[in-house]
Amino acid sequence: MRYYLTTAIAYANNKPGLHTLYEVIGADAIARWRRMSGDDVRFLTGTDEYSVNIATRAAEEGMSPQDFVDAKVALFQSSEARLLISPDRFIRTTDADHLLAAQEMVRRSHAAGDIYLGSYEGWYCPNEGFRTETDVERVGDGAVCPNHPGVALEWLKEQNWFFKLSAYQARLEAWLSQDPSPVQPAYRRNEMLGFVRQGLEDFSISREGAGWGIPFPIRADGTSAIAHDGTADPSAGTIYVWYDALINYLTGAGFPVSPDGAPWWPADLQIIGKDINRFHSVFWPAMLWSAGLEAPKQIWVHGWLLSSGERMSKSRGNFLDPDDAVAALGADGARFVALREVPFDRDGEVSWDSIIRRYNSELANDFGNLVNRAVTMAQRSFPDTAPPPRAAAASPLGTAWAATRTRASDAMGQVALHEWLGALWELVGTANRFVDSEKPWELAKAAKDGDAAAREQLSGVLGDLLETCRLISLYAAPAIPRVAAQVWELLGHRWPYDEDGHGGPALEKLGEWGACVADRPLSSPVPLFPRLERDEQSPATR
Repeated sequence: MRYYLTTAIAYANNKPGLHTLYEVIGADAIARWRRMSGDDVRFLTGTDEYSVNIATRAAEEGMSPQDFVDAKVALFQSSEARLLISPDRFIRTTDADHLLAAQEMVRRSHAAGDIYLGSYEGWYCPNEGFRTETDVERVGDGAVCPNHPGVALEWLKEQNWFFKLSAYQARLEAWLSQDPSPVQPAYRRNEMLGFVRQGLEDFSISREGAGWGIPFPIRADGTSAIAHDGTADPSAGTIYVWYDALINYLTGAGFPVSPDGAPWWPADLQIIGKDINRFHSVFWPAMLWSAGLEAPKQIWVHGWLLSSGERMSKSRGNFLDPDDAVAALGADGARFVALREVPFDRDGEVSWDSIIRRYNSELANDFGNLVNRAVTMAQRSFPDTAPPPRAAAASPLGTAWAATRTRASDAMGQVALHEWLGALWELVGTANRFVDSEKPWELAKAAKDGDAAAREQLSGVLGDLLETCRLISLYAAPAIPRVAAQVWELLGHRWPYDEDGHGGPALEKLGEWGACVADRPLSSPVPLFPRLERDEQSPATR
């Protein structure tokens, strides 16, 4: 099965914060889960590089816009690599094939009669683009952008090309009203339905005189603004940054250069933040329909990472550095904590202290200690061959696993990543309580004294624990890919997937209780998640 997954693309105007990469970590986990399930996955993420703010920042630093974004994109790619992000393509809106895709979308909508010339007058955010009056914060005679504190809005009046969004009002309302709706969670769909029902206004898709951007391919008289040699008529202006940016998902699907048109489209899942829901759940489907293309199958809208009740952002100075997080927690620890600490369907408060607490509690103490105890006790009592698990029906942990894997799989299918890991870590807690109740150290002492029944019971208890560790690490691998493989090696199993989750048997098959037999002795345990003491903590907030 083909599966096309995208994230929003980030402005390449600074280094990323953990809040910027939060949705990329989540999307990467989904991509890995899908690959491990046997799907043919295409995972797209990248950067948005055409904006007035970027051109201004580049000039202030004495750089060309291209050199400026090249430097910033390198920071994104470096941080994502540290977090083990595994996109099939990292797209940049300065890529040559994206220029072709954006211009082709303009031509198609123009041919459909959905683009016309008009005049724009209103507020403009240098970081983000045109805004409605309800999207501004008034300060004296001026205004600032609510999403970019301290960024003054400009009042613009210019001739632009407009897209006939109003022509798609009924179709958008019907699309959003489907059951289930393609926009999730449901309350985010309801927000967009409310917006659409207020009446839609056409929106600008071009800018006058902006040199940094994709050349608009049509002149005011309707003729082509692109010469045979590819040069553009500057008087035609540029494509407005938001219209251009949305089209990256089509570019990543192969549009329009692939012989098949767009072989990966429509997207199965597009993950975005709540602040850009309107662009993706209202503007974007209409743009696609105008060009004769399908809307995405699902758009998932996540919330914000909050610090003391405020949205994390570089402009507020309250963000967490992802490189600091990886340095302190390791890549697996940083990935896990981000997805456990913040619900994937709403806002979540997060701090460096809460991250450390979560890491120490759930990774170092609970899971790391469980694996360490199970392997140590099994290696001590059964040094040659790891004991096998009992039949699932005869094992409390085997019975618990049947319910856990169903809950975890269902949560992943519903993009509830916090619930996916939550279900698995409930079983971690169950397994630790199982150790305390079964007291394998007492069974080991009795077995050593010659008690055959105690030895048989010990074998079953430790076999069940080892199997639980195998299965939890398997199903948590999309969040903790390196540690999951390490756990399997400790347990005497060969990790069947490559570093991005390709190549092994289907996850469902390996996820059966007792599905694998260890082909090597247990390895000596090592600290999977070393506990962090307070004096080791690094202030990750900048």
